[in-house]
Amino acid sequence: MKKIIAALALLSLITACSPEVGSEAWCKKMEEKPKGDWTANEATDYTKHCVF
Repeated sequence: MKKIIAALALLSLITACSPEVGSEAWCKKMEEKPKGDWTANEATDYTKHCVF
């Protein structure tokens, strides 16, 4: 039971650190990231949410 609680706590900490896709913070983070390191999904999301 303790392992499950610890895993859930760790998961919530990891997901809470990244901004929501399409948010202004996410767009700024992507602008700072080298374009060669973007995944296809990130490029699509960036175009969809930050350009248009």
